[in-house]
Amino acid sequence: MIVKLTKRAVDTLAPIAKPFVAYDADLPGFGLRVMPSGVKSFVVEYRPNGGGRGVAKRRVTIGKVGTLTPEQARKSAGELLARARLGADPAQEIADRRKAQTVAALCDAFEVEHVDGKLKPSTRASYKAALARLKDAHGSAKAESVTRAQIATLHAKLATSPYVANRALSTWAKLFAWGMTRSFVPKGDNPAREIDRYRESKRERFLTGDELGRLGAALAEGETAGLPYAVDATKAKAKHAPKPENRLVKLDPFAVAAIRLLILTGARLREIMDAQWSQVDFQRGMLFLADSKTGRKPIYLGAAALAVLADLPRIEGNPHIIAGAKDGAPRADLQRPWAAVRQAAGLEGVRLHDLRHSFASVGAGASLGLPIIGKLLGHMQAATTERYAHLDADPLRRAADTIGATIAAALDGKKAGGAVVEPLKKRRSRGKTA
Repeated sequence: MIVKLTKRAVDTLAPIAKPFVAYDADLPGFGLRVMPSGVKSFVVEYRPNGGGRGVAKRRVTIGKVGTLTPEQARKSAGELLARARLGADPAQEIADRRKAQTVAALCDAFEVEHVDGKLKPSTRASYKAALARLKDAHGSAKAESVTRAQIATLHAKLATSPYVANRALSTWAKLFAWGMTRSFVPKGDNPAREIDRYRESKRERFLTGDELGRLGAALAEGETAGLPYAVDATKAKAKHAPKPENRLVKLDPFAVAAIRLLILTGARLREIMDAQWSQVDFQRGMLFLADSKTGRKPIYLGAAALAVLADLPRIEGNPHIIAGAKDGAPRADLQRPWAAVRQAAGLEGVRLHDLRHSFASVGAGASLGLPIIGKLLGHMQAATTERYAHLDADPLRRAADTIGATIAAALDGKKAGGAVVEPLKKRRSRGKTA
């Protein structure tokens, strides 16, 4: 059967008792296979290695109807036929890949080409953790045999950590989609798609004015007198420890500066930790990052942030603003100094990332506008900044005051501006009253 494989023709072709192929009238070799079950798949037939009529034809399944449109399938067919005319054998290439393509092999290939090659270090960690979980569960299985039920079961095992579970599911979906583009798995239904995600509760902690005051006091104390540290009473040397009032340790000035810059700029942790002096423009009050989570990004430095930078010493041979212990390297992390500051300030449970939220919350509370706040934070999507919309109470309060004053004045027989409103005269009734 030869027909022009348009969408209408594809939808119209009905199954019969035996499988059959309807060939396209415009592109020889391109066809639609219809199974008795009603399943329809686009196929392409060719003679391998540019062979003539004496060479047996081979068939490659391009994809199922529904996952590809006729136009997309025709384009793929044309590319495969062109390769076959140049001497390639696409069917054999796909068979060779699939023969050894276990889930573990697919994960390893994806990790080398996509994860290590294209993702940032902070993102790689979550991807690799998700791939490791999939390999542990189904590493020896053929990648094309993995079912949606198996992925859903693996997803359900992470139910107690909704965020981790959902990020893992996204990684698995990306893995199989990538495998389809490389012909490691046949194009069709992605087993990690159409699985319900767990509801995530956003962790948004904003410091109040009082908490900001306690944070500032703890930082000042930590860089001058020092902050108290705990002693493990179970240790043998605990009895020789200084008295509690003398158990103080000064914070590294670079750690204090990093915490101050996080709250004063709303920047991400690694953006501050990896920043270099060469990226600072004191005259324009900007820090130009060559690379961040969202690519090239400027961080706007207010007077307070510039003052922190001006007071910070520069270490010869180390280009980083927040210098670390190793030569030429930035400080590795802030967890220990932050734990001490958090305890001294009474901010139990507050994360370093919450300083970024707090920066945004102050801006929203001052009615600076979500677009401006989004620019300061470096958000790529406006929807990301929408989480702070409920904090912008001033415009709503002013609106409520204006509306309320107008209505209250009308109820009192006055205009909002102070003029008296004359009450309506009663109209004389022309009809009889009951």
